[in-house]
Amino acid sequence: MPSIDFVKDIQKKDRKTFFSDFEDFKKNQNIDFDDDSNGLPANSRPLIADFTEYSPLHNGHFHCMKTAKSEIPDGLFVAVVPGLFERSGRGLPYILHRKTRAEIAIAVGADIVVEGPPMGIMGSGQYSLCLTKMFQALNTDFIPRGYRPFDGYEKILERISLGHGVAPKPYKIVDMDTKEIIYKGKLEEDNYVIVSFSKSLKRIGFDFKDKFIFVPRIEGVSGTLIRQACSENNLDSVKSMLPSETIRILEREIDADRAPLHDLRDEETIIDSANNLSYDELIKLNFFNEKLANALINHREEKAFESISEIGDSISYGFSSHFKNRVLSILETRVDAETISEYINHYPSTVRVLNYKNESVLEEFKEKVFENGKRFVKNIVID
Repeated sequence: MPSIDFVKDIQKKDRKTFFSDFEDFKKNQNIDFDDDSNGLPANSRPLIADFTEYSPLHNGHFHCMKTAKSEIPDGLFVAVVPGLFERSGRGLPYILHRKTRAEIAIAVGADIVVEGPPMGIMGSGQYSLCLTKMFQALNTDFIPRGYRPFDGYEKILERISLGHGVAPKPYKIVDMDTKEIIYKGKLEEDNYVIVSFSKSLKRIGFDFKDKFIFVPRIEGVSGTLIRQACSENNLDSVKSMLPSETIRILEREIDADRAPLHDLRDEETIIDSANNLSYDELIKLNFFNEKLANALINHREEKAFESISEIGDSISYGFSSHFKNRVLSILETRVDAETISEYINHYPSTVRVLNYKNESVLEEFKEKVFENGKRFVKNIVID
């Protein structure tokens, strides 16, 4: 089992990287990248950009990758794996560090893996915007997405395939181009992500007509059972759900006490933040508001927080469990809303490559990203 010091070290290094990126963004915010293509030819093969957390990479992810590669056989497959602070869009820790998740992705067939945004410290709209800006920055040609079929969803996918933005409203889904209500009701999380992407892509002016590759999700894969098996070091029980490469690397990381990480947080920092940050400091944190700041302060005035479960219990039951877990991640990292907003505005002037198939593929990737000039990206770095 990894130590808490191991987790703290990840947080410390990622915080340093985050603010280093942030300072670079500010330095380059007035630089025009448009005329810096150096005459690179626009003759590279199509780029497939797949955003997936890979925590860990299971047969569902593998099926989506294989389907996209079979439909675009000459494509350059780029996996966008969310990175800094190692927290998911649900605010939960990942099972494996992103470098290891990237290693598995390359092992099963990805060409390049790049680091995605720090999802755990953002709201869903914020990280959706960052991910779509990454698609734009990579000059993406195709975006594979898994979905759960149900009556009425095909119509939503048809509108997105036409390049229409589709926006979720209270208990309905609206075509942003025609203003029609195309579905009444709520969407599951997996299906909601596709709709959110289309809305964000429309917002940044990215033409996504015919770019999505929609892949129905396969049965027989349970994230809950996989997480349980990792916690119990009983991967044989989920062997049918995982590619052999995932099992091999997971076993190696567990044996080396670098995994699993999904049950571990820097609890000391979270509790210290909840007990000692002032109202003015709390209210400035991303995702915080007056109600949330006051909830923490009112609780600690009666009794200091002693556990992160107490912190979660102090947050209104009107909020989702995802919200509570994101709050814990924000108390863990202490990143303020103004910094996040500016970070998003300039994201991603730097693309960080976590892993790649070979040097030839890496050079091809660079040409693809820069083929229309350094319009969105200042540089590409190898982590």
